[in-house]
Amino acid sequence: MIEEIGNDHVSTGTETPMVSTAFVLSNDEKIKKIEFHFKEIMETLGLDLADDSLSGTPNRVAKMYIKEIFNGLDPVNKPLIKLFDNKYQYNQMLVEKDITFYSNCEHHFVPFFGKAHVAYISNGKVIGLSKLNRIVNYYAKRPQVQERLTMQIASELENALGTEDVVVVIEARHLCVSSRGIKDDNSSTITSFYGGKFKEEQTKSEFLNYLNLKNNY
Repeated sequence: MIEEIGNDHVSTGTETPMVSTAFVLSNDEKIKKIEFHFKEIMETLGLDLADDSLSGTPNRVAKMYIKEIFNGLDPVNKPLIKLFDNKYQYNQMLVEKDITFYSNCEHHFVPFFGKAHVAYISNGKVIGLSKLNRIVNYYAKRPQVQERLTMQIASELENALGTEDVVVVIEARHLCVSSRGIKDDNSSTITSFYGGKFKEEQTKSEFLNYLNLKNNY
């Protein structure tokens, strides 16, 4: 079963909801605070933190939140985008498909993960290929909903490249669906954004055909 969500289904704003004091504390201060509160959660669950296996867990979780899975909240970690002149005069779409990402649902703080496919048509400038992957992963590394993630990647590409000719398609599996709640392990969710020329049926079809390629070019 595949649940497809298109451009018209955006349940929240494009910007990640954050308070104005989000960066008052240093990362070390945040780690200490999260460690304290996560220890309380574990103790409330009845876990024995004197056990060797559990004693370091609050600190490990705190560091993981700040330094790894939620480090996309900090704009300091935003990838630096450097553009290059399109010296080859390549005026067709450039497609980067199967970009692996891992994110966390902001509703239950459990993972969702999958593949992002992005493409753009140059208006005179090109971007390094690895930066496309880095943009996807920067916005994925924060509490997210898939609709917002799709829009944030698209908006970043439009702004960086100075063109509306951008497309983003994401297919992901959500553990909040498969491991809890309905417990459906077979479904995936697709979200999409089509801008500029990619709204035209011929260009859109060409892009979608590329996603199905295996050995044919």
